[in-house]
Amino acid sequence: MPAFDVLPLAVALLIGIPAFGSCLGIGLASMKLLEGMARQPELAPDLQTKFFLAVGVTDGAFIIATGIGLWFATANPFSH
Repeated sequence: MPAFDVLPLAVALLIGIPAFGSCLGIGLASMKLLEGMARQPELAPDLQTKFFLAVGVTDGAFIIATGIGLWFATANPFSH
C-alpha cells in the first residue's frame, strides 16, 4: 500500500492560507484608506504613506510564506 504524501497538501496550505489573509487584509486596508481620504482629503498624503507601509508588511508575510513553501516543495526536509 503506497504511503500518502502530505507535502503537496502542506505546501498548498502554506501558500494558500497566507494568500487569503493577505488579500483580505489589503482589501480591508484599502477600504479604510478610501473612507479616510473621503472624510479628510487634506490627510490623503499621510494616509497613503502609512497605507503603503502597512500593505508592504502584509504582502511581505505572504511572500515569505510562499518562499518557504516552495523551498519545502523542492528540498523536502521531511524525507527519510
